[in-house]
Amino acid sequence: MRVAIPHELPREEVRKRLRERSHEIADHIPGGVADVTTDWASEDRMNISVSAMGQDLRGAVDIEDGQLVFVIDLPMALSFFEPIISGAIKQQGQKMLAPPAGSDA
Repeated sequence: MRVAIPHELPREEVRKRLRERSHEIADHIPGGVADVTTDWASEDRMNISVSAMGQDLRGAVDIEDGQLVFVIDLPMALSFFEPIISGAIKQQGQKMLAPPAGSDA
């Protein structure tokens, strides 16, 4: 599954916001018991692993000019939920790119 989130930020600002907020990803997964790990494979790629409700998802977040792209390996058991998962990624991804509260950015 591939989900693109458009933005108008410089890559460095996107990197900064993702690094500052990646710990919040688990908070946005329904059920409240998700285990999320991230690591940076390169300057513009953050690997992500999510374990929740008996499912393990792996993927990456690529920072591109003008868009942030989530690429998630969705198991067949969850393929029916792709539109819901895609919508949640778009919504939460936009929140992660938003300026921090109290910021002039």
